[in-house]
Amino acid sequence: MTLQILRTALWILTAVLISSFVAINWQKTSINLWPLENGYLHVDWPVGLIALAACVAGMVPVWLLAKAKIWRLNRRIAGLENTLRAATPTPPIATATQLDAAAEKN
Repeated sequence: MTLQILRTALWILTAVLISSFVAINWQKTSINLWPLENGYLHVDWPVGLIALAACVAGMVPVWLLAKAKIWRLNRRIAGLENTLRAATPTPPIATATQLDAAAEKN
């Protein structure tokens, strides 16, 4: 419960910091996207949104690599567990001494 509160507080703090950064850097600048015959295709975006988009574009590949590594390790763990489960011998139903003891009782 405490970790969930801490995680929520961290997300709120991050959202406040990002929104304040974007609000402070709201001056527009021109971005050239694609060269055309008579100039460039450009858009006018606020500097804060450009920086935010650049950060997200940099984080996406790292996040995908981390997810792929976790997926690969989970598959490896599942394979090792299946191998261990298959290699573990099943106990016999009854041993010879148990059968002899049961026959003496009857």
